[in-house]
Formats: sequence, C-alpha cells, structure tokens
Amino acid sequence: MSNRPSHIRLNSHPGAGTASRFPIHWGAPTARERGPVIGTVNAGPDRNAIGAHGGAYSVYRALAVSSGAMSANNRPDLTNTSPTTPMGPFPQWTDGGKIVSLDPWGARVAEDFADEIQDGLDVRPTIAVTKARLQLGEINEAIAAGRLKADGQIVHDSGDVAVTKAAIDPVWYLPGIAERFGVTETQLRRTLFEQTGGMYADLVTRPDIKVFLPPIGGITLYIFGDPAAISDPARRLTCRVHDECNGSDVFGSDICTCRPYLTHGIEECVRGAQEGGAGLIVYNRKEGRALGEVTKFLVYNARKRQPGGDQAATYFERTECVAGVQDARFQQLMPDVLHWLGVTRIDRFVSMSNMKHDALTGSGIEIGERVPIPDDLIPPDASVEMEAKKAAGYFTPEGAKSADELTRVVGRDLEQF
Repeated sequence: MSNRPSHIRLNSHPGAGTASRFPIHWGAPTARERGPVIGTVNAGPDRNAIGAHGGAYSVYRALAVSSGAMSANNRPDLTNTSPTTPMGPFPQWTDGGKIVSLDPWGARVAEDFADEIQDGLDVRPTIAVTKARLQLGEINEAIAAGRLKADGQIVHDSGDVAVTKAAIDPVWYLPGIAERFGVTETQLRRTLFEQTGGMYADLVTRPDIKVFLPPIGGITLYIFGDPAAISDPARRLTCRVHDECNGSDVFGSDICTCRPYLTHGIEECVRGAQEGGAGLIVYNRKEGRALGEVTKFLVYNARKRQPGGDQAATYFERTECVAGVQDARFQQLMPDVLHWLGVTRIDRFVSMSNMKHDALTGSGIEIGERVPIPDDLIPPDASVEMEAKKAAGYFTPEGAKSADELTRVVGRDLEQF
C-alpha cells in the first residue's frame, strides 16, 4: 500500500540516536519548558510517549488505515480548532504532583508549539473545549414544577441549557501515577505491560519514556454559567463527579440511581449558575465501576439469582465474586481534572460517595455542603444499591442501616425483573 512505510519501526529498544529531541519535564512552569507530548506513530525518533493518541479509538484509526480509507501519514489541520473558552494556566498546572493523569497544556498545543508544528512536528491536542446546548426532559420537568426558570442565558425559553464542554484524553505521567498509588514505577510499568497482554513493550524496555497514553476512555466536562467562576473562590461552585453508566444515563435502566443522580446534579448545577456561581459535571468513562459493561451485567444476574434474591447485604460481595474486586475506579486520579480547572473549593458537592469525597479533600480541595439524591428520585429497583452504598460509608444525613436492617428492609426476591 502506498500510504504505509516499507519497513516496521520498533520503538522498544533504546539505543544511540533514539532519544527524543523533546524531553518532557513534567511540572515545568510553561508549556515550552515542559515540552510537547508526542505520541503520534509517524513522529519517528521524536516520539516521547508510549501508546497512541485517541485511547481506544486508535484501534479504529488502525482499521481506517488498514482498509485504505485513511493515510497512515495523515496529520490534522488544527486551523480554528482552538478552545472557545481559554482555560488556565493555574498554579496547579506547574505542581508536578497535582496533575499526573492528563496533560494540563493539552488544549493549547496549536498555540504553544506553533513553530514546531510549522516545521513539521506532529503534535496533537489531548483536550478540546467547545460550546453546546443540552436538551434534557428532566430540565423541562424542573421548569414545569417551578424548580428552575428560563433566564435566556443559561436556560433558554425552549428549555435548552447552554454549556461549555471539554473533552479530555488521558495522558499519564508514570512516575506520578506510581506515587499516587504507592507503588514503584518499575512495578507499575511491569503490571501495565502484563495485564494488557504485552500490548506495550515500551513500558518495560523504555524507562526513559515517562509518559503513557493509555487505551482507555477519557473525561467530558460540562460547565454551566461563567467558566471563570469555577476557579474563583468568591463565587459558589456546584459540582457532581459522575462515573459513566450507559444503561441508566442513556437508556434509563432502573436498577441503579445513575441517571436520576446525574440529572439531579445537572439541575443543581444550573441553579448554582443562575445564582451567580458556576456548575460543573465531571463525566468519567468508567463503565461498571471501571469493570466494564459485560462484567456489570453478569453481576446483575448473579445478584438477582442468588438465594433470597437481590440484597443490600451482599451487594458488593456479588461484584467481587464475579470481578475479583468490588470497585476498580480507584478515585486517586479523579481530582486531577478539577486541579486542571483551578478548583480549590466545591461549595455544593452533589455526591454521596465517600471515595470521591475523600479523594478530593485528600488532594487539597475543600468541600462545603454534601448533597444527597432526594428519596423520590430513587427507582424502586435501585433501593438495594442505595442502601448497600450507605452501609458501606456513603454520605447520608439520616445515617446508615445495620446489616440486619438492610436485609429486612430491602432484601427481597427480584427474580421477576
């Protein structure tokens, strides 16, 4: 094929002349001092990152190239792609320990490395910022009920909600990731290599390359109101950090509280923005507690078919029996994106999760009020999940029930569902 090089280039063995011209100095005070993240496969010896841009979507790009639909040497034209709303820089960007799972300069490469791009260097953004409108039936219901009102700016007469949104691909600084999880960098690299079936040999053969573009989903941010208010401690910030649940978020499955809590969070964010502050939804691609949707559905079956039916007392146990772990989201990396936004305080945190709360406060972000989901928004089939989470330490104003109370109140046979 004409768009494919005639030989295979192996990157996995360092040697004379293999060091990139653009070393990365994580946490440096400017983008140029830090250096560009170069993960494009056609960058040759200039590559300074393991993996490829686009996360899991890099596989689809490979199919497009393999089928001849796309040139292997294609480079994006970044004209007019700059953020509609500039973000930062904030002090957290240059604190090497605050942000280790994304590139804080990732939305600005066309600006910060314009000369290098003009000279032919293939540097690509890992963050994009744009504007949009959200159309949600729950917002129209809130307007009809008088909980929200159209103001012509944030909420239009049609019920559409104006937002600024950002898409963020993961960029892992491996020494920082290892420190965050309390392991050595060598141990982290070896485990990543082994548990991905040896997909990235560079992890164990190129200790000189410190940045990894993992093949996982990223983050989408939805900002309500003035984006500048997010980092302004004098203006109130309402925030929900939400982990993806496609079945509920998109299709409205009633076995969990995910969509009700998400739309409740959006309503609270809109209200906060209308009151002069800002609202923020952080949407993480961590389907099924980062165990995946297939595993999640297997757990659903195991929960409902166990003796006695679905029970809060065995909610997490059933997950661990199938997946080997109760939860793989490990919120240690979650605060990074809020540090990217310059957040120092969340006035209203629309979440009951103890793990999310502890990760944020442990990273130095202050939390004021914690906002639970209203009881009338919890679907009947999701009561098992909610009571189990409360018993496990989730925030609740009224306190959690004991194991015996859980079994008595919500333990029932759900084989019929």
